[in-house]
Amino acid sequence: MSKVKETKVKKEGRIINKFIFIFLAISLTLSGFAIFELCLLSSIENLLRYMAIIVIGCFDLFFIIKFMESGKKNKKHKRGLFLFVLILYSIICFFVGGTIHFIYGQLNSINKVYVTYTSDLLVMSKNSASDIKDIKNMKIAILSDKTSPEGYIIPQEIIDENNLHDENEIVEYDDYTTMLVDLYSNEIDGMFVSDNYVTMFSGITGYENIETDTKKIISKDKEMKKSKTSKIETASAGKSITEPFTILLMGIDSTDEVLEKNAIANGDTLILITFNPKTLNATMLSIPRDSYVPIACWGGNPENKITHAAAYGNDCMINTIEDYFKVNIDYYAKINFKGLVKLVNAVGGVEVDVPQRLCTDDSNRWGEVCIEPGHQTLNGEQALVFARNRKALANGDFGRAEHQQEIILALINKMKTVKDVSTFMDILNTVSNSIDTNLTTKQILSFYNVGKDIIKKSVSSDEADLVNIQRLYLQGSGQMIYDERARMVLWDYVPIENSRKDIVQAMYENLEKAEHKDITEFSFSINSPYEKVVIGEGPYKTGSGYNLLPDFTGDTEETARATCTRIGISCTFEGTSGTVVSQSEPARKRIDLMKNGLVLKLSGNKKTDKEDENEKDTEKETDSEEDENDKGGDTHPGGNPTPSEKPSTEEGTDTGNN
Repeated sequence: MSKVKETKVKKEGRIINKFIFIFLAISLTLSGFAIFELCLLSSIENLLRYMAIIVIGCFDLFFIIKFMESGKKNKKHKRGLFLFVLILYSIICFFVGGTIHFIYGQLNSINKVYVTYTSDLLVMSKNSASDIKDIKNMKIAILSDKTSPEGYIIPQEIIDENNLHDENEIVEYDDYTTMLVDLYSNEIDGMFVSDNYVTMFSGITGYENIETDTKKIISKDKEMKKSKTSKIETASAGKSITEPFTILLMGIDSTDEVLEKNAIANGDTLILITFNPKTLNATMLSIPRDSYVPIACWGGNPENKITHAAAYGNDCMINTIEDYFKVNIDYYAKINFKGLVKLVNAVGGVEVDVPQRLCTDDSNRWGEVCIEPGHQTLNGEQALVFARNRKALANGDFGRAEHQQEIILALINKMKTVKDVSTFMDILNTVSNSIDTNLTTKQILSFYNVGKDIIKKSVSSDEADLVNIQRLYLQGSGQMIYDERARMVLWDYVPIENSRKDIVQAMYENLEKAEHKDITEFSFSINSPYEKVVIGEGPYKTGSGYNLLPDFTGDTEETARATCTRIGISCTFEGTSGTVVSQSEPARKRIDLMKNGLVLKLSGNKKTDKEDENEKDTEKETDSEEDENDKGGDTHPGGNPTPSEKPSTEEGTDTGNN
């Protein structure tokens, strides 16, 4: 070999060695990246992960040794092959590490660490104020709960920044509803409220036009850590998914693509699930939005519609459900309209049996989407119609709850068909922004083992339902009850106590907190198809409901006295004759909440000496008697109930549900 050729070969060898060194450094970096990502997948296929890490480490050691030996040999083809293997190894490590990094990142983004809260200062539209500088000599309301970001924390910042303390009176309220009533009746001039106030109140009769009835003076956003504003966020951070747990699913009436803003103003979809990963048994309870239960975050825990608890944050809603059902809720998951649509589309649609033609507006609230009756595969928008619609159903909200459960079951069964990484990555990519939860990434990863058990069951069994789900039903009855805060009569769903107890027992059994009670006997007819028992549905011997104050207006004194005796309340009368024209407590008020007796005003009052001095001289004796009768006072001047106390009803807050 000539010196020139030898020099050329050596030069080419040095160039190849440089490339080998560069790609060795790259491959070692990428292998370290892959090992790091593999370590993040804790509790998933530990044996395989450890073996993969060991194999990657052995390859790294082998390549380092080969590189050191390559400098002593000048065989070009071997070094070229070594370089090719390094490049291929780098690509494999990049693919493994990149795939895990994407999946882990998407799972990590499901738990939104930060949430943007927004608080608005509202005044009535007729108010002359149009800017924060115009807010002077006014009475402004805020929430008394000092932990509320939108009701207290942000409002206090606005108050301090604009010196509203100087020329205004700041008053505290326990709830938004009373604030709004007082705003409309001019008892206060302004109120601080969540930016979701239109969704919160537009479904209540009398406030349908709240968006135009009121105007925003100022609005402020504040990004806060969820863990700083909610105890629920970290309450179950260390719990393992291998043990029985509870999770609350909340549907959010939001058209936003991303759930990064606070989405708490709607509690229409509440599904409480208990799951036992050991037995793959679950219970599923849809909680009616109008359930009349004690609200945990209100002073004295008064009963009210459970949907109203949603406006005060996750803690209020979850604590309310925990207190009522005596069960600890470990996790929650929120999903908005967009998320449901994207999830259904990502799995290729869901199969359900549509009972009738249903129509609602789409997830953008732009146009109407309809589905026809029959067994079919629904896409995302169609599934949303099926899950949202209630007004067209004979059993209303209860029918909607059943449809929502059917969608969940259909999704669970459809997920068993997802067996490749690319489809799973596509699902994560499409729904991660539309879901929020307090599950940690490690806990979410733990569901892999549950999924693996379900897949094993699907291989060894022909059962359609891979998870045994026991549906629960909260039995109750509707009642028109006077709402102390809204100061109007609203329709409430009052649960039966024995139904609640049976539901709690079923959940406790699945959570392994109570012994399972086997059914030792049952009856059936060969002529009737067998129907699975729904726990909580009854029948129960006793119903539900409260003793309510009747409307006495128009009754004679004799009739009113008889009614008071029958219902066991103390009644006093103002006036001497005629019929009842007003009462000191509103009709349909719960009798057990009455602190004092009832004062009924009769139409036969005669003029007092202050009203007619001439009649005083001729009717002294009569006036004297009337003065004695009038000592109780007149609750409603003029003898008529105030407008805010007239009976009303409240429609659902889920606008667009036809």
